[in-house]
Amino acid sequence: MGKGIKIVTIGGGSSYTPELIEGFIKRYYELPVRELWLVDIEAGREKLEIVGNLAKRMVEKAGVPIEIHLTLDRRQALKDADFVTTQMRVGLLDARVKDERIPLEMGMIGQETNGAGGLFKGLRTIPVLLEITEEMQELCPNAWLINFTNPAGMVTEALLRYSNHKNVIGVCNVPFNMHLSISKMLGVEMERVYIEFAGLNHMLFGLHVYVDDQEVTQKVLEMLGDPDIQMNMKNIAPLPWNTQFLKGLGVVPCPYHRYFYKTKDILEEELEAYKTGKTRAEVVKKLEEELFKLYEDEMLDIKPPQLEKRGGAYYSDAACNVISSIYNDKKDIQVLNVQNKGAIADIDYESAVEVNCMVTKNGPIPLTVGKLPVQIKGLVQQIKSFEILGAEAAVTGSFEKALVALTINPLIPSDDLAEDVLQALLEAHKEYLPLFFKQ
Repeated sequence: MGKGIKIVTIGGGSSYTPELIEGFIKRYYELPVRELWLVDIEAGREKLEIVGNLAKRMVEKAGVPIEIHLTLDRRQALKDADFVTTQMRVGLLDARVKDERIPLEMGMIGQETNGAGGLFKGLRTIPVLLEITEEMQELCPNAWLINFTNPAGMVTEALLRYSNHKNVIGVCNVPFNMHLSISKMLGVEMERVYIEFAGLNHMLFGLHVYVDDQEVTQKVLEMLGDPDIQMNMKNIAPLPWNTQFLKGLGVVPCPYHRYFYKTKDILEEELEAYKTGKTRAEVVKKLEEELFKLYEDEMLDIKPPQLEKRGGAYYSDAACNVISSIYNDKKDIQVLNVQNKGAIADIDYESAVEVNCMVTKNGPIPLTVGKLPVQIKGLVQQIKSFEILGAEAAVTGSFEKALVALTINPLIPSDDLAEDVLQALLEAHKEYLPLFFKQ
C-alpha cells in the first residue's frame, strides 16, 4: 500500500458521499488516498455524476492529489482495492417509503432499521452485499469491507455467517453521536470522555461513562432525565426519558431505544406523520432533492452544512477513522460492528456485536465486556435472534424464517399481524426479493 491507497465506495451517488470526501481530505496526510472510485447502478447514474463532480471540486479546492473515478462497472472499480465502503439503498428511497408506510397502515411502527421495515431493508440488501463480497474475494481478497448500509447489525451478521470474505466491519454514527452529545452535556472535550459501549447496532448501551479516570455514569443518567437536555438523532422523535426508569436501567440507552421503551408514544408520533404524508422517508426524499440541487451548483466546493439534517451526519468520521487506524496500525479504540469472539458473554461467539474495539493493522480486536447487566440482556438477546433469523431468511428466501423473525421482534404485536405485514411487504418489494418468489 506504499504507493497510496485505493478506496472504492459502492453507492457513490449517495447524498452522504460529500461527508466521506471531506473525511478523506482532512485525513489526507495520515491516509494518502491515491484513487477513490465512486460506484453506482444505472438508476443512480445522474446522482453519481452530480456527487462525483462535487467530489472533484472539493478535492481540487483542498489541493490534495486524490483521483476521483466515477463508474457503473463494479468489477472494474474493485480490482486491487485496499478498502471498500458500502452505503447502498436497494430500491432507493421509494422502497424506504414503503417500509415505513405499510407497517403504519397496519398500526405498527414503520422504520428503516427496526421492526418490519428493518427486516425488509435487510432482506433486499443482504443478497447484494454477499455478491459484492464474492467479487472482493476474487478481485481484492485482502481488502477490508467497511459497511454503513443499514440495518448494519443484521447485514454484518449475514456477512460473517454466509460470506467467505471475513474482512468485514460494520460502522454506525450512533456511538459517535452519543459520545459527542455526552461530552457536550458534561462540558468537556470528547478526548477526556471514555464510554464502555456494548450491545448491537441501534441496540447499543453505554455501560460506563468516565471523564478522565472518574466514573460519571449516574450523573449522565440524571442529566438525560432532564427534558431540557436531549441526546437525539435527526431521524428520531426527541421524547423525554422517565427519570426513574433511567435510574433503574443504570446504563445509558441510545436514541433508538425509544422505539422499544416508548413504543406507544413513538407509534402515535409516526401515525400523525403518516396521515400528513410526512413520514421520515418522505421528509428525507424532499431533503435529498434539496441537497442535490445544492450539489449541482458548480460554485459549491465544500460539504454543505444542510447535509447534517440527514440522520447519518458524522458517519464519515466512523468510516474514515477505522480505515486510517487499520492503515496506520493505530491501536486506538473505536465502536464497531464485528464478530463477538467472546467479548459479550451472553451472545454467540460467531455473532455480530457492537462494542469497543482496538483497531490494528490486522483489523479490530473486540474488548471484553463479560456478561451484560440483567436489565438489558433479554432485549439484546431478543434482537440478536431477530437478526440471525432475518439474515437466514435473506439468504434462503424462507417465508417461515422471515415470519418467525418478525414475530420475535418486540415491535410486532402478534404472529397474525406479522404474517399480514410480511405478505404486504413481500408484494410491495417483489422485484428486489427474487429468492422469495422462485418457482
